[in-house]
Amino acid sequence: MKKIATNKAPQAIGPYSQAIVFNGMLFTSGQIGINPETGNIDGKDICEQTEQVMQNLKAVLEEAGTNFENVIKTTCFLADINDFAKFNEIYGKYFTEKPARSCVAVKDLPKGALCEVEVIAAI
Repeated sequence: MKKIATNKAPQAIGPYSQAIVFNGMLFTSGQIGINPETGNIDGKDICEQTEQVMQNLKAVLEEAGTNFENVIKTTCFLADINDFAKFNEIYGKYFTEKPARSCVAVKDLPKGALCEVEVIAAI
């Protein structure tokens, strides 16, 4: 088991790793729209926050030696299910291979985030 950490994505805001590699598979923690340079959620709407989430995931994937094309499964959390269509517009630009996915609305996300995404990918 190997822990993945990069300064190009936000540092964990709790007792967890950005990602773990185990048996050739990458399991990421959920990423929210935190700008790693400021430590804040700078995006004002679902589109801006989703873009930041994808950039954070890209950094973690690259640090582990993989990319969006090797993602097998995503789990997506939305603070408001009415953001589903706008979220999908941004999500679809990154996940062109259409991995398996779950997407649910939740009551709250850390730091008032509008979305969170975690992935499982092949290395």
